[in-house]
Amino acid sequence: MTTPTQLAEQLSTTTLLRFATAGSVDDGKSTLVGRLLHDSKSVLTDQLEAVQDASRKRGQDAPDLALLTDGLRAEREQGITIDVAYRYFATTRRRFILADTPGHVQYTRNMVTGASTAELAVVLVDARNGVVEQTRRHAAVAALLRVPHVVLAVNKMDLVDYAEPVFAAIAKEFTAYAASLGVPEITAIPISALAGDNVVEPSANMDWYGGPTVLEHLETVPVSHDLTACHARFPVQYVIRPQTAQHPDYRGYAGQIAAGVFRVGEPVTVLPSGRTSTIAGIDLLGSSVDIAWAPQSVTVRLTDDIDVSRGDLIAPLDDAPSVTQDVEATVCHVADRPLAVGQRVLIKHTTRTVKAIIKDIPSRLTLDDLSQHPAPGKLVANDIGRVVVRTAEPLALDTYADSRRTGSFLLIDPADGTTLSAGMAGASFAVTPAPAPAPADDDAEWDF
Repeated sequence: MTTPTQLAEQLSTTTLLRFATAGSVDDGKSTLVGRLLHDSKSVLTDQLEAVQDASRKRGQDAPDLALLTDGLRAEREQGITIDVAYRYFATTRRRFILADTPGHVQYTRNMVTGASTAELAVVLVDARNGVVEQTRRHAAVAALLRVPHVVLAVNKMDLVDYAEPVFAAIAKEFTAYAASLGVPEITAIPISALAGDNVVEPSANMDWYGGPTVLEHLETVPVSHDLTACHARFPVQYVIRPQTAQHPDYRGYAGQIAAGVFRVGEPVTVLPSGRTSTIAGIDLLGSSVDIAWAPQSVTVRLTDDIDVSRGDLIAPLDDAPSVTQDVEATVCHVADRPLAVGQRVLIKHTTRTVKAIIKDIPSRLTLDDLSQHPAPGKLVANDIGRVVVRTAEPLALDTYADSRRTGSFLLIDPADGTTLSAGMAGASFAVTPAPAPAPADDDAEWDF
């Protein structure tokens, strides 16, 4: 038996996988998550007893494992997932952060939230229904968010007599569609979440399938979030200037390295000003180090006393991002109030927040067929569209395809601080499904 100390040692050496589940209503997402937690023995005894008690009160003989994630009263009453439910569990091979997202069209924004940091998305399909409009929507959202791995879980195979041709047809259709959007890796797995087939244990009912179970794939899929291989970026969060007798001349710039590696002696540029200097020292946890990498939180010292403040970005001199005041991006609108052309907003990028105006909304994406609705004028809740934003001050932006950390931003209502939209700079998809409409004429009402 593994002792707590041995388990802690094992977990300290395992990798972390962030993944999200998505699918249409009643495809069995919450049941799949509950089955994963239950069969991997990641459910505490009191949690399981509470689920068993709730299931008995509802007249069910067996525990309803969906209740392990559907915690809101409205979710239990309606039997649907409404909000994103985060769950943390681990096996001896890997640690997991799971986002169980809703399937309703009106909760598309919730899926965007849950999948925005995911390295893998599990898209469920009911074997009886095949690929439906919502399946295509979820594949499109995964492609927009540049999720590197997608698993197609064809659920409820027990209701189609575990027929291989049914699974093969669904897998072929979905794989072709997702690949056309630029999804780099797609794995199809036939399962029955209710019965446990191919979730944690291999199914005895589908001997024609020789691939991994869902858990086995989650445990072995390559984790591609090695931020040290990305372009080096250091957003300044705080300027440390103690001016004490012990540190009379100390000036350091504190923050978390967003991507890449920084070394003492490396020439750097500070953006958006463009001033240059050299890294004189790096302080980590009270000690000086010669090298630091993402996602470490450090204090960087420069050889020159130049003007550096919160919101500035330190980058290698020969690998700096472009600086612009005209941001072209894809946004998912998450607020109940619309986003309209001419609207004044705040744009928050890393640690920098600046004033901006919506110059244009060239198109709104129809996720059903990936067609572009030109010049919609505004975006409403759950809409995904292209926007052109003019900022009052320059921003050092990467494209979202190059960096999910420094290529993303938020649009915020300056009146009350409400998050309006989540943005991804650059092109929408890795592969453009259809030509984008021509941009509209410049707005003559800009005032900055």
